Amino acid sequence: MRWNKISDAVIRRLPLYLRVLDELARESDTESISSQELGVKAGVGPALVRKDLAWFGEFGKQGVGYEIGFLRDELRKILNLDSKISVALVGVGSLGVALTRYHLKRYAEDESFNLELIALFDSDPAKIGMTVQGIPVFDLKDVAAQVKEKQLKIVIIAVPASDAQEVANAFIQAGIQGILNFAPIKLQAPDTVHVVAADLSLELQRLAYYIPKYTG
Repeated sequence: MRWNKISDAVIRRLPLYLRVLDELARESDTESISSQELGVKAGVGPALVRKDLAWFGEFGKQGVGYEIGFLRDELRKILNLDSKISVALVGVGSLGVALTRYHLKRYAEDESFNLELIALFDSDPAKIGMTVQGIPVFDLKDVAAQVKEKQLKIVIIAVPASDAQEVANAFIQAGIQGILNFAPIKLQAPDTVHVVAADLSLELQRLAYYIPKYTG
């Protein structure tokens, strides 16, 4: 089930809540958590926690708070993390290899992380056919066949900006449903495909605003 008219800002906060609950489940015997505690640990206000969760149902109990195991399971269902989702990555350069290693480490260590990276793609003949951390590298010409065969749902794009839209188009045409874009360019995609941008240069420039100028 998908909920309509819920802002992306709400959806972005749900994984934060889930991360807090996952950590509590691993490290504590606590069975419940208040909206105040959950908000503090997630970095948001308690009223916002209650408002966010209320979009999806009534999960808390007055005077008790949220039962950690139950809310954790419900959030996983809401986020489609209650079943495995197959992921691909394009661009087996330094960034792509680093992302692959990080992703595999997270998948191996976190039982709630059900996004499995199973296919890599590149256009460099020297890389096609090799494996990175055990994951095969396919030719970009094979996108359509591999998306269908491996039931790929999400693709991570880690290629230069000049190639990113063409790569995105190939996966969109093949039926991909989600794109995480690391290329410094705004991708064009139909409403049926959700695109999330991870622009490192923009985030660094945003952080630069908060750095005091040296006046010595």
